[in-house]
Amino acid sequence: MGEINIMDLVELWTIQLILFCQWMVCASADTHWTYTGSTSQAQWPEVFPHCGGTEQSPINVETSQVQHDPSLTPVQPLGYNQPGNNPFTLTNNGHTVEMSLPVWMGVGGLPWHFTAAQLHLHWGSSEVNGVARTGGSEHTINGHCSAAELHIVHYNSDVYPNISTARTERNGLAVLGVLIETGDETNSAFANIFNYLGRIRYKGQRVSIPAFDVGSLLPNDLGRFFRYNGSLTTPPCYQSVLWTVFSEKVKVSHAQLRKLETVLFSNEKEGLDSVPLRDNHREPQALNGRLVLASFTADSLTIYSVGEVCAMAIGTVCGCLGLALIVRVIVKTIRSTSSWDVLPTVRSTSSPRAKETNQEKKEDVVFKTTSDSEKEEVPPHSEP
Repeated sequence: MGEINIMDLVELWTIQLILFCQWMVCASADTHWTYTGSTSQAQWPEVFPHCGGTEQSPINVETSQVQHDPSLTPVQPLGYNQPGNNPFTLTNNGHTVEMSLPVWMGVGGLPWHFTAAQLHLHWGSSEVNGVARTGGSEHTINGHCSAAELHIVHYNSDVYPNISTARTERNGLAVLGVLIETGDETNSAFANIFNYLGRIRYKGQRVSIPAFDVGSLLPNDLGRFFRYNGSLTTPPCYQSVLWTVFSEKVKVSHAQLRKLETVLFSNEKEGLDSVPLRDNHREPQALNGRLVLASFTADSLTIYSVGEVCAMAIGTVCGCLGLALIVRVIVKTIRSTSSWDVLPTVRSTSSPRAKETNQEKKEDVVFKTTSDSEKEEVPPHSEP
């Protein structure tokens, strides 16, 4: 009887050990995933089943396929311009740079009230091993990838007590997506973040930064956006996000983007094995029949990149100059064709009928002249 109890106890311990090891593997996998390598995006669904779902994010927004919904109202940032007196915390979590947000910030214009939790960035790399690369945004518009993308994360505080619970439930989260392009001018709003990246170069480092108006990070037009149901773009990829992706893009300088691409590392300590933190963007996922709504009409949905806008502007100017030159040549040709100096024979040559008419006029003039002179030579009749 004692031996049986000992065997049962050993078996129980063995089962518990196996379960513990499995739990450790899952816990380890939850914190150790990458965008490339053996734990890259392609392998995410193997460890995180939700990443293989049918409502994953990001997506490519085909503007010709979206549906206009006139009931969509402009996004309403709540408390964004009231940063408070306490500093924000900026953190390098090994996957991105993240900034915590105070609980009094939120977003309106949605079916529920959503409380702000944090914001983070996704970006690419301008050059890898001497090869130029473009694009670092997660969402794309008509296949066009922007330089970077800002995500501002909120949780449904009307229904759920905290973000940990909300992120596992449908409509638990609301994320604002802001596409970022590069320009010549420094973006003072993003400088509030980028100026402190040097203090969080390695994973786990954090720094307190002065609070600022978070609304200054958003585009000017908050009434033009795309909306759809999707997921977290990183493991565990819960399909709990109501996405709002603005059509208007914001700009940062080339130097600011370069700093974002080169300053940060995904490992914890400085050393020869330091891994640059870049290209932290997930590839667009299949739409799988989901409906993408637009807050604006289809006739204004075409979105162009900066290069495309410049090309169209140059083409328009060249076309106008070419048209003006053609008109000038035509006008000049018409004027030269109708000039008497060019065709003197038309002026000097007269038809026989014209000569006869001229002769008749001359004879008439002579006749009248003669008659008048003769009348003048006749002396006036004098009365007796």
